[in-house]
Amino acid sequence: MAEKILITPKSFKNYKEKAHRLLQERGYEIIENNLGRTMTEQEIIDAAQDNVVGIIIGIDPLPANVLEQCKSLRAISKYGVGMDNIDLKRAEELGILVKNAVGTNSISVAEHAIALMFASARNLPAIAAGVKSYGWDRTIGFELTNKKLGVIGGGQIGKEVAKRAVGIGMNVTIYDPFFKDLAFLEQYNVQRQEQLDEVLKESDIISLHLPATEDTKGLINAEALKRMKPTAILINTSRGELVDEAALYDALVNNQIAAAAQDVYSSEPPQQGDPLVALPNFILTPHIGAFTHEAVERMAMVSTENLIHMLDQKDDSK
Repeated sequence: MAEKILITPKSFKNYKEKAHRLLQERGYEIIENNLGRTMTEQEIIDAAQDNVVGIIIGIDPLPANVLEQCKSLRAISKYGVGMDNIDLKRAEELGILVKNAVGTNSISVAEHAIALMFASARNLPAIAAGVKSYGWDRTIGFELTNKKLGVIGGGQIGKEVAKRAVGIGMNVTIYDPFFKDLAFLEQYNVQRQEQLDEVLKESDIISLHLPATEDTKGLINAEALKRMKPTAILINTSRGELVDEAALYDALVNNQIAAAAQDVYSSEPPQQGDPLVALPNFILTPHIGAFTHEAVERMAMVSTENLIHMLDQKDDSK
């Protein structure tokens, strides 16, 4: 029986020709997610029962109970960077190799974060919608030049955001307890702050670039929002769990901060009638930060190459 590969990301099929060829040349049979949505735990278990040795995974869930029932699974390749949907500890215990596609989507996500900053600073969604209704109301905005940007999380995406923000004349500070790239700080004239509270208090815009972990979930809560300027904007292109959405709603309604823009949400898509989504000073895009032609092609090829490499490792160690 041929060994099989399960591919779950919906956008993978747009660039599957080269990637599929790499797998088929090695004799693997491919199972695609044709549901048009993220797969459930049970759907992954059902699909992976029949000799699936590798999975290319998007944001679909791979907790311990799923991994334990994928009896033939030897390797997981993340289509992207964030791996909080995978139980990495249990995967290691089961001898399943895991690797992410580092650097494939950092430019696209960084550009989207900058786009959300401009959109919020100039209230572009509401203004454009007004003109399409044949109105001509003008809302005054503000420039990003010379504003203080606090980048929370100094990984690849955070650094790409910092570089672009410096390029448009912003004053950038990174908060990340694990950040050690001093050469980057010097090259791009970026500051480093060791106290989160100081970044929250001093920044005109806060941009989040963190994984969702036990330490980071709810990082932006009611207390954090109280520390921000009343003119501040919050940007989140990382994970919805980083922000307490009820607290964000209160902060926006009570003018504790000026605006917020996210590409992620705690429940995607949000529930009908969600009060935060309805606010005029809140922008939500449908998790499209990495959804560009360039990033999708890079993710498809790198995640495929990573999977092949891990399966080869497993074969060599037999």
